Amino acid sequence: MKIFRTKSIEQSIRDTEEPEHQLRKALGPLDLIVFGVGVTIGTGIFVTTGKAAADYAGPAIVISFLLAGLACGLAALCYAEFASSVPVSGSAYTFSYATLGEFIAWVIGWDLILEFMVGASVVSVGWSSYFGELLKGLGIHLPAVIAGGPGAVMNLPAALIALLLTAVVTVGIRTSSIVNLVITCIKVVVVLFFIGLGIFFVKPANWVPFIPPAIPAAITKPFWDTTVLQMLGSRPMEYGWPGVVSGASLVFFAYIGFDIVATTAEETRNPQKNMPIGIFGSLALCTVLYIAVSLVMTGIVPYTQLATSENTAAMALAFSAIGQSWAAVLVSIGAICGMTAVIMILMLGQSRVFFAMSRDNLLPRWFSQVHPRFKTPYRINIIVGIVVAFTAAFTPVSALEEMTNIGTLTAFILVSIGVIVLRRTRPNLRRAFRTPLVPWIPILAVLICFYLMLGLPLLTWVRFLVWLAIGVVLYFVYGQQHSRLAKEGSEEGGLKHVAVSEK
Repeated sequence: MKIFRTKSIEQSIRDTEEPEHQLRKALGPLDLIVFGVGVTIGTGIFVTTGKAAADYAGPAIVISFLLAGLACGLAALCYAEFASSVPVSGSAYTFSYATLGEFIAWVIGWDLILEFMVGASVVSVGWSSYFGELLKGLGIHLPAVIAGGPGAVMNLPAALIALLLTAVVTVGIRTSSIVNLVITCIKVVVVLFFIGLGIFFVKPANWVPFIPPAIPAAITKPFWDTTVLQMLGSRPMEYGWPGVVSGASLVFFAYIGFDIVATTAEETRNPQKNMPIGIFGSLALCTVLYIAVSLVMTGIVPYTQLATSENTAAMALAFSAIGQSWAAVLVSIGAICGMTAVIMILMLGQSRVFFAMSRDNLLPRWFSQVHPRFKTPYRINIIVGIVVAFTAAFTPVSALEEMTNIGTLTAFILVSIGVIVLRRTRPNLRRAFRTPLVPWIPILAVLICFYLMLGLPLLTWVRFLVWLAIGVVLYFVYGQQHSRLAKEGSEEGGLKHVAVSEK
């Protein structure tokens, strides 16, 4: 079937050499690690850690982080093989195009556009809340009508930060990398400060019991907020081993970041070597920091006191609880820096997926024009920035947070399946990195990711399917008719090239 035609890897790489669509190769292994750490250390470490400990796992949140890290590590193995073998913008979209076909690639690209856009909007709103609290600490109060929150007409700070970062990512990948490096260094220093100071206030008694006894969770949510697992008869539990697993489902999304690293493969020097370093380096560093923070946090105050509202940093709350208000202010500054980097990198990743789809004519080719000086897809950057700013300013996006999660997990599943398919269809392809124990590692990644998807609310599934339905209509109305692969007859040519190259 034509909708499942694949684009050869060689052709994808040749497309990157076209002058009007050529991105600047400026990233090294350190840049990639910083990008991964920059997008991963954000809301998760400053907020989610406390919530997961208070509501689900207690001090055993450490085990939750280890389980989540294991799940991400399995998916990272698959991403590393693809990103080093197919060093082209688009991440899961490009990988799926080379293995599962054009229609599946379109679906995952459409999914990633939503994931990154909604994620950037949500984090912009969170950034605005922290920024407002910091201004209040300095005696400055923004007018309620523009500060977001109940009764506000718009969230002006959220829109402004999105537009400011749009300018940064448009100026150039190197500028974005430098800004991200500075911001990431600040927030990593803040995290290390929390660990270094907090360790002197740890009370080992707060770690007992390490795994609190399991108790049934109170069910007060409406039907559409129940998870698929609950609909299948699973009883929600707090604490105990079920709570540890539930905590892993929550903190899993604090690890998301290495898939953003994969979107920059085309702008990386020596991607065959540097992409695996960037993916695994950022994942390992973040795992160590998460475990250290969760140990110190639950050791400073009892885990029951870490229950936080949506806009409260758990790390700052822990310091405030022991009378270290000055340290709480520093942690809040770190949270602002952390979210700034997350917004920027999410917008950067979204524009690269959009760029790859446009270059393949599945979206209008006008979008994929590269700026003659900055060598960035400036038209896409500007459009993405405006949409994110508008969404953050006028839309209550908190209900859409899970959309980022389900989109990411879907991408993980398709990439893991793609590794198995590519091993069978292109066994002689040169692979700088090979996922071990194929097909067992990819299969395990698929099963774990799908299980975590079942833990998301029913309404999230409905919204996700509606968005995909819109994308399917758009594909058959525009993408299928204008596909570059179809118009140029590239499928046949690509297969011939593959046959010759592998002899």
